[in-house]
Parts: sequence; structure tokens; C-alpha cells
Amino acid sequence: MRKIKEECGIFGIIGPDPMPMAGYTASALLALQHRGQEGAGIATFYSDNSLICHKNVGLVNDIFGEFLRHVPSTNVAVGHVRYSTTGNNTVENTQPIETVHSRLTCALAHNGNITNAATLRDQMVNRDGKVFFTTNDSEIINMLLIEQMIKCRNIEKALLKVMDILEGAFSLVIATPDKLVAARDKSGFRPLCMGKLGEATVFASESCAFDSIGATFVRDIAPGEVVSVDKAGNEIVLQQKTDGSCRGLCVFEMIYIARSDSFIDGLSVYEARLEMGRALYRQNPTEADIVCGVPDSGLDAALGYSLASGIPYAPAFVKNRYMGRSFIEPSQSSRERTVNIKLNPLRAQIEGKRIVLIDDSIVRGTTSARMIKPLRQMGAKEIHLRISSPPFKHPCYFGTDIDSEENLIANHKTVEEICKSIGADSLEYLDIENLLAIGKEKGIRYCDGCFTGKYPIPVSGSGKHKFDD
Repeated sequence: MRKIKEECGIFGIIGPDPMPMAGYTASALLALQHRGQEGAGIATFYSDNSLICHKNVGLVNDIFGEFLRHVPSTNVAVGHVRYSTTGNNTVENTQPIETVHSRLTCALAHNGNITNAATLRDQMVNRDGKVFFTTNDSEIINMLLIEQMIKCRNIEKALLKVMDILEGAFSLVIATPDKLVAARDKSGFRPLCMGKLGEATVFASESCAFDSIGATFVRDIAPGEVVSVDKAGNEIVLQQKTDGSCRGLCVFEMIYIARSDSFIDGLSVYEARLEMGRALYRQNPTEADIVCGVPDSGLDAALGYSLASGIPYAPAFVKNRYMGRSFIEPSQSSRERTVNIKLNPLRAQIEGKRIVLIDDSIVRGTTSARMIKPLRQMGAKEIHLRISSPPFKHPCYFGTDIDSEENLIANHKTVEEICKSIGADSLEYLDIENLLAIGKEKGIRYCDGCFTGKYPIPVSGSGKHKFDD
């Protein structure tokens, strides 16, 4: 099981009076660090409207110390934590992306994946003679925004026109010297919400970022919506035209990506994961002595399974909190070594026990096998692996780094064969119907293309088409 690469995280803040906006942004990015651990950046504006941006590869705590000691109080700032799905992991590709032009000076932070980026870049370079300074697709958005600003000189209307050109997933925050603009693509693939900190307005990928700075959640940004706020707090709201048939929040936000204490589109991520565990038990009740979750991604679903079954919830592993997540390692072998160091079985808890072990997903299956083997060695009597998602069978085009189809174990082995290969006594995945039912009462529609191969929008060059309503 090669862990899925997570999404980027974005944050923005604007207020009427100069405040330590960069400090608030750094704190918010710490809360969003789970969404990206390759690099981070913060951009703000001096009183003379000049742009300052500090970014680097690495973790938030390692990047901003000296910067925060010297940056003054300002009115607006944006920040970003990165996990790349396009572009190499370099300082140049780290966001926010800066643009200084006679029509617009801005800093942009983007979460998602532009599926027509290659086509747009080719047109800009070979037809228009544009020069790019990064290899990520976010710079394309800035280029398009400048083009539209030249035509209409209104950032809100310009961004709405850019959104009609872009295909794929994009939640954005854009800072100018006197405005902060947020936008979410018409499908709503990636989360984006709005809050208040005193008189200041804030935007973030997840509501947990608001909690970290004492801000109050106001609402989610709707799919296809542009919200612009100036220093005085005046709002401009524009809506992209859409019939709603293309809606599709990434279902893996609820399964794994988002932090448990966040709310997305009105639904508690924690409650959603509890329900995944409950649904796993209802699908196929299994007798066991304890229910255990794989830290940290399987813990909430394991608790849900325990609550539904009445089987005691207990830890199976001791986690080394000083290890990074295994998906950030550069190779499969190093990821597997990281798992061995990071998770160690708790013999006193598991010896002689029948265990229901719950994790969020299986990708290749290798890490699952390396996790089950030491449980056997520590004396586990039975190991029943339960997965709080359906089998991965298809790639993601919208920003989550699902492996290619030939490397996904569910594409070339049956459930029984996977079970045997990883060494479990039984294996069961969450049914897609039970997964999609979670959040239905909130009106949430998901993109489940990585499980079904059906995507909310056509994917350029993929031959994929919309799913039926």
C-alpha cells in the first residue's frame, strides 16, 4: 500500500488594519501541513504595495522563523503548503506564485490540478511567446489572469473568465495590495471555506486552519463561486454559470486527505469516517476480540466499527511521532522502511487476540503485507483487514496522486487474492454505495472516479466522460 499523496493547502487573510498577517498565515499553514510537506510559502505586501514572498522546500516550522521575525504587520497575506502532482519539488515551483505587471500585482496559491494545462501552456509558449518560470500548472492561471485583466481591468470578472478556460480542479486564493480573492472550480473538487477573525476575513482549504488562529467559520465557498474582499471588508460575489451536473467533491478528502476536525461542505470529516467504520461492520459483521486502526488514517473508522459492533477499540501499534508520513519518501523501498520504523506492534495488546484491523486504502499492497507480518510475529491469532474505501482501480486527474492502473493491485488481483498476498485472514472493502451515502443528506455529491472510472467532467485526452446523474 503506497500511501496516497495528499493535496496542497491554501490560506488567505485580509483586514482593515495592519496585523501580523504573515504570522497568522504561518499558524494556519501548520494546521494544513498534512495537506503538503514538500514546501511552503507566504506572500504579503508592504505599505508601498510592493510584494514580498518567502518560500522554500521543507516543512512550515523550518521555513518561516527568520522571515516572521522581520516581516512587518500588513493588511493582506496568502500562504501555501505543497505536495506536487505536476512540476518538480523546487523552490521555483513552490507557491504562492508571484506576478508583477502593470495591470496586476498579485500572489496566487492553488490547490488542485488543471487537466488542460499542457494544452494551454503549449499555446502560450508557441503561439503567444510567453515565458514560464516554473513547471507547475498554477503559473498558467496567473498568465491567463493577466490576459483577462488587460481586457476588462476587473479582477473578479477577469477571474470568472479564466475559470471558463480552465478545466479540472482549482481552489484559489489570490492576494493583491488591496484585495483578497477566493475561487472554487464549478465541480467543487477541492474544499475551500471562508471565516472571520475579528474584522479580518480569512479563506482556507479546511476549517481546522481557522481553529488554529481563533477565527470563526462563516461558510463554504460554493462550486463555481468567486468571492472578493477588500481591506474594508466589502464583498463582491460572482457565480460561474453551471447546471450543477458536474458537481463532485473528491471523496478521498473524506476518506483520508482532510483533517478529522475539519468540516467540508457542511459535513464533519470525523463523523463521516465514523460512519465509514459503522458501514463496514454492517456490511459483514465479524467476530473479534479487539478493533484496531492503522495510525492515523484508520483510527476514526476503527472507532466507528467498534461503536457499531460493541467490540472493544484498542491500539495495535505504537507510532513514532518523529517520523514523517511514508508517502513522502522517494522510493517504494524507503517508504517500506519508514513504515517499519514508524509503526511498531503493541505485543501486550495483540498477543492471542482476534483483530479487526482498519485502514483507509490499499494501493499496491506491499505496505499492508509488511504491516500484517509483524502482527503475526507478535502473536495475533487472527487478522481481519477492513478498508474504509472501495478498491482503487483508476487514476485521479484532479490533484490526488493515485498510481497508474497497472500498479494498482485491485486491477490484477481479486479480493481473495489480495487477502492471501498480504497475509490477512479476511479482507473487505467498503461498498461504493455505502460510501456515497455518507453526506447525502447534506446534498454532497462526490467524485469517485478513482473507484469507478466515472468522472464528473470530461478529462482532456483521457477518453473519460461524465457520469450519469
